Amino acid sequence: MNPFDYVNAINFTKEDLMQTEVDSKAYNSFLVNRSLSYFPDTVLAANIINKYHGLDNKLQFDFLINIVRKRKRFSKWNKPELEHDLEVVKEYYGYSNEKAKHALSLLSKEQLAIIKTRIYKGGRN
Repeated sequence: MNPFDYVNAINFTKEDLMQTEVDSKAYNSFLVNRSLSYFPDTVLAANIINKYHGLDNKLQFDFLINIVRKRKRFSKWNKPELEHDLEVVKEYYGYSNEKAKHALSLLSKEQLAIIKTRIYKGGRN
């Protein structure tokens, strides 16, 4: 089962998805807590569950499904935007992650475009 099905059940549908042992094992408390931490009304509940991370998955899910008010919540996860550019700089110069991050901060967009054309190998992206 998708971990975000549990988040949707906690936030909106309020249906009990923990019917079997397999459902309990599919529950990923890290992803659920991270999803709930983006909203001011659910961040405290996520923090409480983080404190008691040793609890059974069913108990964590039951706590969250009963404590969080029903509301449609959606947020995009923060992802690094410069990951592709970082890989380009690493490949072109042969740098490590740390050196490539430093070099990326020094390069302009035009210089990055030139580097991308020089290492382009053709084919599909």
